[in-house]
Amino acid sequence: MTAKGAKILYIEDDHASRRLVERVLTSRGYEVFVATEGLEGINLAREKRPQLILMDINLPNMDGREITTRLRGLPNFSEIPIVALTANISAGSRELALAAGCTGFMTKPIDVATFTTDVERFLQGKQDKLSADERNQHLEKHAQNLVESLEKKVRELRAANKRLMELDSLKSDFIVLVSHELRTPLTLVSGYSHLLAEQVANKNDLVPAQSIAGIAEGLQAGVGRMQDVINEIISVVRISSGTLDLSLGPVRLTKIMADIEKTYGEICRKRDLKLNVDDFSGLPLIQGDGRRLQAAVEHVVGNAVKYTPDGGEITITGRDMPGKAVDIIISDTGIGIPLEEQRHIFEQFYTLGAIQHHSTSKSAFQGGGLGLGLAIAKGIVEAHNGRIWVESERRDPDALPGSTFHILLPLSPSDEVPSL
Repeated sequence: MTAKGAKILYIEDDHASRRLVERVLTSRGYEVFVATEGLEGINLAREKRPQLILMDINLPNMDGREITTRLRGLPNFSEIPIVALTANISAGSRELALAAGCTGFMTKPIDVATFTTDVERFLQGKQDKLSADERNQHLEKHAQNLVESLEKKVRELRAANKRLMELDSLKSDFIVLVSHELRTPLTLVSGYSHLLAEQVANKNDLVPAQSIAGIAEGLQAGVGRMQDVINEIISVVRISSGTLDLSLGPVRLTKIMADIEKTYGEICRKRDLKLNVDDFSGLPLIQGDGRRLQAAVEHVVGNAVKYTPDGGEITITGRDMPGKAVDIIISDTGIGIPLEEQRHIFEQFYTLGAIQHHSTSKSAFQGGGLGLGLAIAKGIVEAHNGRIWVESERRDPDALPGSTFHILLPLSPSDEVPSL
C-alpha cells in the first residue's frame, strides 16, 4: 500500500479540529478514521490497523500520553508511528509525549499547506528524538503522572461504587414502600368487594342503598389511593426520560393557593396544625402549567405536614422578583433536615428515616409515602426553568428548628431565574 492510500486514525475530542484534519487528509487520498476519546480510539486501532495514528493530548477519561502507552503495549503497535497533534505547547509537553511513546510532535492549529507533507514524512519513517537523559527524566515524570491518574480513577471508582450501593439500597427500600403503599388499598378493595359479593349473594333480602353507598365509597377510596401511587411513579418516569409535557398558559397563584388551602385545611385541622397562606393576589401571572405547578407546591406542603408535629405551623408566602420571577416560600416549624441530607431529599426514592417506621398515612406525623414527592416537585419546577431548594439548620425533634423551601419560578419558562 502506498503512503497516499494509508489508513490514518485521528483521536480528537474537538469536532472542528477533527473535521478539518479529516477533510485535509481525505482530499489527499488517505483513508481516515476518527475517534472522540481514548477507549474508542484503542478499539478502532485494533479493528482498522492504521499505518499512522494522530493523537490529541488533552482528551477526556484518558489523555493522549496514556493512550499511547497503552497502544505501545499491544501486539503489532510497537512500531506504528503515533504522532501527538496538540495545542498544548507548554514547557516539557513535547518531551513528555515522546517519552510516553509518541513518534513525533505536531502543534495545532495545523498549517494546511504543510500538514500533509509532515504526515507523509512520519509515514516514511521520520522520528523525533530525545537524548538519553531527556528520555529518562521525562519517562520518570510520565510514570508519576500515570500513578496519579490511576489513583484518581481508583478514587472515582470507589465513589461510584459507593453511590451504586446507595442506589441499590434506595431501590430495595422503594420496592418495600411500593408494596406497603399498594397493600393497604388492595386490602380495602378486596374487603369491600367480598362484602359486596356477600350482599348480592343474599337473594332473600334487598340490598339497602345505604349499604351499597358505603361499599362503593370504600372501593373508590382504595382505587383512588392506588391511582395516586401509580401517578407518582408515572410522573417520575416522565421526568427522568424528559417526556414531561407542559400545557402552558397564564397561571394565577391565588387560584393554586386557594386549592391548596382547601386540600390541606381539613388535614391540618385534624392534626392541630396552623396553616397560614399569604395573599398572592399582588403577584404577577406566571406562564406555565397550572396543574403541574399546583402538584409541585402540594408535594412540598405535604412534606411540611409530614415532618411537622401536631400543634405546629406551616406558612406559605410569595415574593415578587420584579419583572423576573416569583419566589414561593413554604416554611414549617417541624423537626428540620440534617445538612448532609439536604442535597439528597430531591432525589428519586430518597426517604428520611428508616422505612421500618413507614406509616400508611401520608398526613400523619412522619407518615408514609414513596419518597417521590420532592423529586417530582423538583422535576416540575426545573421543567419550568425554575429552581427549588431547602434551608434548614439541622434535624432536631426536640428543638424543632423547622425547614424553609423555596420554589423560584420565572414569569415565563423561556426565562432564566435570577440568583438570590
